[in-house]
Amino acid sequence: MKEYTYKTKGTCSKEIYLLIDDNDIIKKIHFQRGCDGNLKGISSLCIDRKVDEVISKLEGITCDNKSTSCPDQLAKALKAMK
Repeated sequence: MKEYTYKTKGTCSKEIYLLIDDNDIIKKIHFQRGCDGNLKGISSLCIDRKVDEVISKLEGITCDNKSTSCPDQLAKALKAMK
């Protein structure tokens, strides 16, 4: 298992904690701060999925007039972890 903590940039969430198994399957995601219900939903949808699948689905999503979002930051965290 790999554990990774990522400091987010440009979002309401401040940090993402990841737990990935040896087959690159996401086992746990925890966002510190941010929109609680939405982030729990995103996390739940990503659990037990391959890292590359989640990156391809979430990368580039924006929030309002920002150039990033919490899902985009999750994709960045997964890429940085790899």
